[in-house]
Amino acid sequence: MKGCMVKVSKIKDDNGDDYIIKDITSFYQHILKYHSSGTSLHEENGHYFTVNDDFRSNIKRLYHDNN
Repeated sequence: MKGCMVKVSKIKDDNGDDYIIKDITSFYQHILKYHSSGTSLHEENGHYFTVNDDFRSNIKRLYHDNN
């Protein structure tokens, strides 16, 4: 859509490399569905993320900032 700006969501993976989240809604929903509690490992396009309460809070903030 012309004139519509989409805010880019960028996070660091476990190696400290930047990762651009192209669809924060899908990413957030996946984290809620498959990584809702405890600590687990999430792989996304060759990037690895340790999912814990801090990570979930950060993704939730990014999600709300974009919606």
